[in-house]
Amino acid sequence: MVKLPEWRGKDVFRKYGLPTPKGQVVKSADEVEGAIRSGAVPLPCVVKAQVLAGGRGKGGAVRFANTVEEARAATTAILGLEFKGERVREVLLEEKLSIGRELYLALALDRTARQPILMTSSSGGVEIESVADDAIDRQPIHPFPGLVAYQRRRAARSLRLDGDLAKQLDRLLGSLWKAWEGEDAELVEINPLGVVGDRLVALDAKVIVEDDAAFRHPEYAEVRDDRTPLEEIAREEEIAFVQLDGTIGVIANGAGLTMATLDVLKELGGDPGVFLDLGGTDDPKKVAQAFLLMAKAKPRAVFLNIFGGVTRCDTVAKGLIEAREAIPEGERFPLVARIRGNREKEGVELLRGAGVTSVPDLRASAEAVIAAAGARR
Repeated sequence: MVKLPEWRGKDVFRKYGLPTPKGQVVKSADEVEGAIRSGAVPLPCVVKAQVLAGGRGKGGAVRFANTVEEARAATTAILGLEFKGERVREVLLEEKLSIGRELYLALALDRTARQPILMTSSSGGVEIESVADDAIDRQPIHPFPGLVAYQRRRAARSLRLDGDLAKQLDRLLGSLWKAWEGEDAELVEINPLGVVGDRLVALDAKVIVEDDAAFRHPEYAEVRDDRTPLEEIAREEEIAFVQLDGTIGVIANGAGLTMATLDVLKELGGDPGVFLDLGGTDDPKKVAQAFLLMAKAKPRAVFLNIFGGVTRCDTVAKGLIEAREAIPEGERFPLVARIRGNREKEGVELLRGAGVTSVPDLRASAEAVIAAAGARR
C-alpha cells in the first residue's frame, strides 16, 4: 500500500473539489516566512508534523503560532523530532480555523464484504478505534452505482447535519467517491471533518493507494511510507517481511502458519517481533537471503516453523546452514527449528549436523525458543 502524508492527501482532496484549509508544506524554517508573507498560510496558523503515525497532537507534533517568529520556532522544534520511530522531514503550515464540531468520514475497503464501505460518526477528532462501535454508521457501497442519494442522506442523518450543511455533505461525498475511484484508493479518510461556521472543511486527510494500482500513479513513486529500511529491502527482494517490536524472529511458510506461530509464542509468554514468510520456494539461495535479512534485525533468537510441501524441508535446511556460516560467530543467535513434511528426515539430519536444535512438537519448540531468547537478555 502507498500511504500519503497529510499534505499530499489534501492535494488529492483539492484535485477532486473537497474543501480544505489554506496551507503549505515546508521542509525548513527558512521557508516559513515566505509561505506566510505570500498569503499561502494565513495567521494564526497550525504547524503539523508530516508523519504517517497517528496521535500527533498528544505527542507534541502539532503546535500553534500567532506570528511569523512563533511559526519559525514551532517548525524548527518539530523538524527536530523523531515521532514514533519516524524522523520528521517536513511540516504543514495551515490556517487555524474556529471549529464548531468535529465529525468522522471515511471510505474504506471492506475485504470481507469485497466492496467499499462508507463510515460516518459524529465523534470525530479521535482515533476511530476508540469510538464506540454503535457510534459508527457503516454503509456498504456497491461499486457499480457508487455512492447513491439515499446513502448520502443517511450519512447526513448519522452526522446530525441538516439544511445547507446536509447539501454540502452531499456534494462532498460525491467528490470523495470520485477521489476513491480516481486514485485507486483502499482508504480515504477525513478525521476530523470540521463544521466551521456555515461550512464543512476537511481538517485532516488520510489517503492510502492500493499497491497493485501503483503503475497507474507514477506521481506517487517517490512517496515515503512507514516501512522500515529492512522492510524496504525485503520488498525489493520480494520477501514477505514485517518488522515489529519483539525479541523473537519467526520464519515460517504461508500466512496461516506464520500467524499461528506468532499466536503460540504469545500464548506461551514469548515476545515475537520480526516475522518472515518464505512462501513456496525450492531455492536454498532464496532461503539464505531471507535468513540473512532476518539476522540484520538482530533478534535474540529465531524460531523456524516450516511445513514442507512445495517448500522442501531439506531445501530450507541447506539455505539456513549456508546463511549461518556467513554470519560471524560472535553475532550468531540461537535457532530452534520445527520442520515437518516433504523430506523432513533429510532436513532434520542436516540441521542437527550443523548444531541447530530441532524439535518436532510445536509447543515444545516454541518453549525452547522462548527460553533461548530469555537466556540472551
